[in-house]
Amino acid sequence: MKRLKKTAVLIIFLMGAKVSYGQDDLLNMLNQELPKETVYTQATFKATRLINGQTMETISKNHLNFWISHRFGSVNSGFISNFFGLDEARIRLGLEYGITDRLLVGVGRSSEEKTYDFYSKYKFLRQSNVFPFTLSAYGSMAVNTMATGYVMNSESQMKFYSNAERLTYTSQLLIGRKFSEKISMQLVPTFIHINKVENPYMDNNLFSLGMGGRYKVSNRVTLSAEYYYNFTDRDAYQLETGTPYPYHNSLSLGVDIDTGGHVFQLHFTNARGMVERHFIALNTGTWENADIYYGFNIARTFSLGRDNKKKSK
Repeated sequence: MKRLKKTAVLIIFLMGAKVSYGQDDLLNMLNQELPKETVYTQATFKATRLINGQTMETISKNHLNFWISHRFGSVNSGFISNFFGLDEARIRLGLEYGITDRLLVGVGRSSEEKTYDFYSKYKFLRQSNVFPFTLSAYGSMAVNTMATGYVMNSESQMKFYSNAERLTYTSQLLIGRKFSEKISMQLVPTFIHINKVENPYMDNNLFSLGMGGRYKVSNRVTLSAEYYYNFTDRDAYQLETGTPYPYHNSLSLGVDIDTGGHVFQLHFTNARGMVERHFIALNTGTWENADIYYGFNIARTFSLGRDNKKKSK
């Protein structure tokens, strides 16, 4: 009888241990299969612009960005006559507003071809611990308001016969990833449609692939670079016209300084324009010929939200 009781106790103990072990296994499996809380990546880039082009970043809801962009003349313009380009200037003033945390609208006015640009950007996907990159879509319309018959940078004369001919449209996908606290990169497939080009041998449609990145030197300072490669048939153009294709790919290098309320972007670029029509499609400068323009962007962010207004009273 005693042996029977001991055997029964041993069986109950073993079964209890097995059930406990099985529960632990089940809990471990459930923990592995249940999705973790999504943590979104922050501050892939410091601002909504990298140098000339856009980043995949947007701004917070009810926030307003004021942009001042400035480009001097080319450094190869001489010391005595032009003080390495500092005697000349091109400027763009812009505003962009966050309708939501993922949607912004903007407007700007550039002295290059007296251009007004209107744009919007929406962040579709966000990089997180469960998704590898951020995807934003950008679209803009630029309006050339120069008097008809002006001479372009390519030395072609441009005449307009309707207001529609003054319009240029740009569409972009901005695919960005923050690889570490120091390194961020993005690819920018771009399509530009120019309603009127300067001669019949140029295509109204331009495809370009932009790429850019930044390296964070410290909490306040980052190095940045961007490049746009245009898919144009230069040989066919030269064969038809007898002259080289007048426009070139854009390459820019810069340094960003974050002061808290402002972002200062200092850079050297072979593109003097600050709207996609100018720095991607109609860029006449090359680094080989020292057509290099020193410039800067200054961005100041203002909060227009009700909560912040209450705090300030």
